[in-house]
Amino acid sequence: MADAQDDISAHLATYNAFNKLVLFGILFVILLLACMALGLVGGMGVFALLVGIAGSVVLLVAAAIME
Repeated sequence: MADAQDDISAHLATYNAFNKLVLFGILFVILLLACMALGLVGGMGVFALLVGIAGSVVLLVAAAIME
């Protein structure tokens, strides 16, 4: 019976890690689309590049420190 409890906690940890990965992917795609819209449609290429780089760094740091 103790193995079942260990399996549940392992599955819960895997589920939370997968949710974190999916959230990171969704937020990165949104950031990418926003930067493409700024650069291509908005005509602010340098600003879009800066926002893309800064946003990517912020997402990576947030994913690293998030529990």
